[in-house]
Amino acid sequence: MLSDSTTLAILREHQLFDRLPDSAFQEVGNLAIHRRLHSLDILFHQGDLAERFYLLLEGQIILTRVLPEGNEKLVEVIQPGQIFADSLLFCDTRHYPVTASALKPSCLVSIDGAHYRRLLEVQPSICLKLLASFSTRLDQRLTEIDTLAVANASRRVVRYLCQEQAAGNGQIKLSVPKRLIASQLGIQPETFSRILHRLIDAGLIAMERRNIRILNTPRLASYYE
Repeated sequence: MLSDSTTLAILREHQLFDRLPDSAFQEVGNLAIHRRLHSLDILFHQGDLAERFYLLLEGQIILTRVLPEGNEKLVEVIQPGQIFADSLLFCDTRHYPVTASALKPSCLVSIDGAHYRRLLEVQPSICLKLLASFSTRLDQRLTEIDTLAVANASRRVVRYLCQEQAAGNGQIKLSVPKRLIASQLGIQPETFSRILHRLIDAGLIAMERRNIRILNTPRLASYYE
């Protein structure tokens, strides 16, 4: 049960809960659990029964999946304010398809999935917000597929940098270690580092720790074409 007024207020403001009647939201709060994780703690494993979904309040959660050949791939990095594992409310798969672990100390709200799904049956307007959220995530997955479809590792890295810099006005701050980005791109960490150094030598980017500055976007975009 959530009793902290600040946490309840944050949960209330989220688009999945802001239109719930007060009585329904109180039910959600009564069944919700406040969770704290240390760095590297596992929230749930791939294959665990998916009974709850989560809102991240503080910290950083990574979602990873072990592929059939045994390799582990980064699927998504969850930032504060994001809900995750909610898509399982609407599919027949009742087990988590990924493992969720804390990249740094994290604070979350754990929400009863079956109860929330019952609330949606009488709150169709919330379903429209969920559809919008799922559509955004689908676009992200399609972009990722497009990147992975590029066979050349260097082109994958260039595509990733061009996508990331678009929102940062030429500035990119790597929010996770380079080994995780390499995993997301389907390449080895040393390959990722080697390609970055090539781009630095070519005068296309400048890098200081996890901060990357794009020096020439047009040249970078066409570098491996």
